[in-house]
Amino acid sequence: MILLAILLPFGSFLFLGVSVWVFMKEVLTVHVYPAITHPVRIHMMHYLFELVITWGNLLEKMKICSMPKFFRFVQDRVVSKKNPGVLVEDLRFGTIPVRLFQPKAASCIPRRGIIFYHGGGCAFGGLDCYHNICSFLARETDSVLLSVGYRKLPDHHHPVAFRDCLSASIHFLKTLNTYGVDPSRVVVCGESVGAGAVAMVSQVLLGRQDLPQLRAQVLIYPALQLINFQLPSYRQNQDVPFLSRKFLMTLVCKNLAIDLSWQDTMLKGSCIHPDAWKKYRKWLSSDNIPQRFRRQESQPQFPAPFNEAAYLETKHVLDAELSPLLADDKTIAQLPEAFLVSCEHDVLRDDVLLYKKRLEDQGVPVTWHHVEDGFHGCILLFDKIFSFPCAREVMDSTVSYIKGI
Repeated sequence: MILLAILLPFGSFLFLGVSVWVFMKEVLTVHVYPAITHPVRIHMMHYLFELVITWGNLLEKMKICSMPKFFRFVQDRVVSKKNPGVLVEDLRFGTIPVRLFQPKAASCIPRRGIIFYHGGGCAFGGLDCYHNICSFLARETDSVLLSVGYRKLPDHHHPVAFRDCLSASIHFLKTLNTYGVDPSRVVVCGESVGAGAVAMVSQVLLGRQDLPQLRAQVLIYPALQLINFQLPSYRQNQDVPFLSRKFLMTLVCKNLAIDLSWQDTMLKGSCIHPDAWKKYRKWLSSDNIPQRFRRQESQPQFPAPFNEAAYLETKHVLDAELSPLLADDKTIAQLPEAFLVSCEHDVLRDDVLLYKKRLEDQGVPVTWHHVEDGFHGCILLFDKIFSFPCAREVMDSTVSYIKGI
C-alpha cells in the first residue's frame, strides 16, 4: 500500500509531464499548411500519434516493450474492423501471415486479383490496422484481395519485409485458380513503404515464365529511393505531420541497422560515392522535378563532400531492392502500367514525380493522381470519425483506376 501510494502520484506526474511536453512540441515544431483541410483536426491526430510514440520510446528505454510493438498494439486496438460485403479469411503462406478478402456475391467469371502491401516504415501497421482499407478495396472493385502481413522491426530488418512480400506474392500467383482470380488481371498495390515494395516486386518478377504477368502496379505515395534527401519535397515538408524528414531518417536507419549517428551525413549525401552520383544523378537530381513543385528557394549543395567512412557504413542504400528508382532503363521499360498517387504535403512527393518521369521516358503508361491537400498516411483516416477529404479522394481514385483494369 505504501509503494502504491508512492507510485500513483509519480505515475500521474509522469503522464502529465509527457503529455505537456508532446503538446508543446506539437505547437512549436510541427507545420501544417493552410491548404490542408481541417488543420486543427490534423494537429489533434498528430498529437495523439506522437504521444503513443513517446510512450513507446519511454517503455523501450525502461526495457519493458519496444516502441514499434507498443505502437502496433495501440494501433490495432483503435481499429473497428468492418466486413460489409466481403468474406475474410486469415491464412499463412509458410511463415508469412496473410489475410484474404473475397466479395460475398457469387461471380460466374474469375475476378480481378489485388496483392496489397501495407505501409508503416517497416515498423508500424499490420493486417488489422489496414483491414478496413483492404475490405473497402475488395468490395468496391469486386476483387479478391490478398493482404500481406510481412515481418517488421524490431525483430526483423531489411531485407525481411521485402522478401516476405515477394514470397507471399509468388505463392498467390501460383495458386490463383484456388481463389477464383483471373491470371490476366492481377494488380499489385501498396502504400508508403508498401508501395516501394510494389515497385521492387514488379521489377523482380519481370520475365518469370512460370508466373502470370502483373497487369498493373498501384503505388500510393511510395518510398522509392534512399539517396537524395534534399529533393524539394524533403525540404518543403520536413516538419509536416506523420512523416517528418527526421522521423523518416530514423526509420530508414533502424530498418537498415545503420547507427543513428550517421543520419545527418546521409541527409547531406556525404555517404554517396562521387562515381555513384555521376551514374544516378540523371534519375535522382532535383532538376527532374517540375518547376511548379520547386518554388523559389536556394538549392543546397548535393551531395556534400564525400565521407568514405559514411560510405562504408551505408553503401547498401544503393541496392536496387531499397531504391527501385535505380533500376536500369531496360528493366523500367518492361514494367506494367502504373497508377501513382502523390500528396502535396508529403516528404515522399518527389519520389513519385521521379518515378513518373522514369516510367514515361521508357514508354510505360502512367496514370497520375496528385492530391493538393493530401499528407502522408492519410488513407488510414479515410473511414474514421475524424476523416479528411483527401483520404477519401485517394481511395476513390484508386478504386476507379483498379475497376478499369
